[in-house]
Amino acid sequence: MTEPSFTKLTDLAAERMGGKALLCSDDFFAEKENLLKPGRGIFIPDKYTDRGKWMDGWESRRKRIPGHDWCIIQLATPGKISGVDIDTNFFLGNHPPHASIDAVTFQQVKKTDWEKMDWKEILSKSSLQPGSQNFYDVNDHGIYTHLRLNIYPDGGVARLKVYGEVFKDWSLVDEKEQVDLAAAINGAKAILCNDMFFSHMDNLIMPGRGKNMGDGWETKRNRTPGNRDWVIIRLARKGFIDKISIDTNHFKGNYPDSCLIEGAVLANDEHLHGSSEIKWTSILPQTKLKADQKHFFGKEIASKNAFTHVRLSIFPDGGISRMRIWGRIKK
Repeated sequence: MTEPSFTKLTDLAAERMGGKALLCSDDFFAEKENLLKPGRGIFIPDKYTDRGKWMDGWESRRKRIPGHDWCIIQLATPGKISGVDIDTNFFLGNHPPHASIDAVTFQQVKKTDWEKMDWKEILSKSSLQPGSQNFYDVNDHGIYTHLRLNIYPDGGVARLKVYGEVFKDWSLVDEKEQVDLAAAINGAKAILCNDMFFSHMDNLIMPGRGKNMGDGWETKRNRTPGNRDWVIIRLARKGFIDKISIDTNHFKGNYPDSCLIEGAVLANDEHLHGSSEIKWTSILPQTKLKADQKHFFGKEIASKNAFTHVRLSIFPDGGISRMRIWGRIKK
């Protein structure tokens, strides 16, 4: 199945980004928090709980009264939503036949009367297939902070992915304030890489430190003499770079020997595809790395220019858990 183009955007609801399942009408069989976990969920044939079959998703009991079940999600960050994936993976005889999604913008979540919120429907009641990724475009240009997933009338959903663009009000950020320009939570995005055989490039810019070796960017072993692997990150905002951190957390026998970071100023991401004319400027000269360690660079930074994109190159291959690029935005 070919995934829609919107799946290349940021999952605004992801637990690892800071998304939270706040409240639901019922999660008797499987907890609402599972909705926002990574991946598509797993199935363990012989695993049961004292309430029934263990399922890796959100599952309500069979409804015997009128109405439908719902779950309220707090997005990791305000954002504009382009599409959703309501994934019923492994829910075969117990999936909801239909679902819809409402959205609202709201900052204070304590003692909230959710029924009185000014919800706006961004996905009308739509059919769901069992055991499937159910992709739907969202044709709404609003900026939202919370969603309500409605299922009709009951059942189980493995995962909810909410793809879109982070919204950050940069007018509130002082030009002298240091921010992580490469943080996904601020709107940065991994755009392109030459290899991510073992783990995805998106992991590089996620919050926190990597949980394990799979929670980073790792390339396959390359036998070509002089090889370099690379990844390009679109910064959250054009800015001046003051400090860099490269974290090889958990990478012990497979960390890169060294790395190089370069910057460029591009009008959009389209210039990255098939163009060899991009002018890259050295920011961090090729520098040795160590296993399972946070590396910090400040005085080594070679350019005072402002950049929109950075390219991290590793020699000859290997894995990096996280990259942080602290700097000041260009107003």
